[in-house]
Amino acid sequence: MVEIPGTGTPIIGHQLSWLAAEGVTDAVVSCGHLAEVLQEWLADAVLPLRVTTVVESEPLGRGGGLKYAAARLPEPDEPWYATNGDIWTRFSLREMAAFHAERDATATLALARPRIPWGAVETDAFGHITDFIEAPPSPYLINAGVYVFSPAFTGLLPDRGDHERTTFPRLARERRLAGYPLPHGAYWRAIDTAKDLTEAAKELDGR
Repeated sequence: MVEIPGTGTPIIGHQLSWLAAEGVTDAVVSCGHLAEVLQEWLADAVLPLRVTTVVESEPLGRGGGLKYAAARLPEPDEPWYATNGDIWTRFSLREMAAFHAERDATATLALARPRIPWGAVETDAFGHITDFIEAPPSPYLINAGVYVFSPAFTGLLPDRGDHERTTFPRLARERRLAGYPLPHGAYWRAIDTAKDLTEAAKELDGR
């Protein structure tokens, strides 16, 4: 398991602690490649909530895998959260759930505005460079990888394939898909590289 440097805990351990702090009592973890490594860590760890693991016997795609995992939810008739396994974030899930309910949405996506990994240059109308900005926020919102789903959402997922290419576009056309911008100051980072792990550790130490 890849750990956040200096914490002795992998990303999923931090995610489960966050979910528990937000009132979640049960989690279903979908295990893919090297599932036995993750299952072994979960079996040995002291966790703040109940965890069930599921392993696909064959690749089902993101949407199919989500549907397969959702079948193990302890309360399938209640709204539920989902999160990608490669993000590091902290914000109020309760507030996101309230946002979801107020809009009577079938699915709600958390939206983040990540920082651009390059420095930006500002110019005036004449072409003179006026400023340099290190890693500015992107002008675009992106899917932050955290979700609230109503019970009906599970039945809309494909048995195989990618729900972001099928289910989400359909819900968007029907105005049943909501987007929850992360509050100002909320922490969010995608963990894609070893550098991201190191930066996350530094940011964790500073919070």
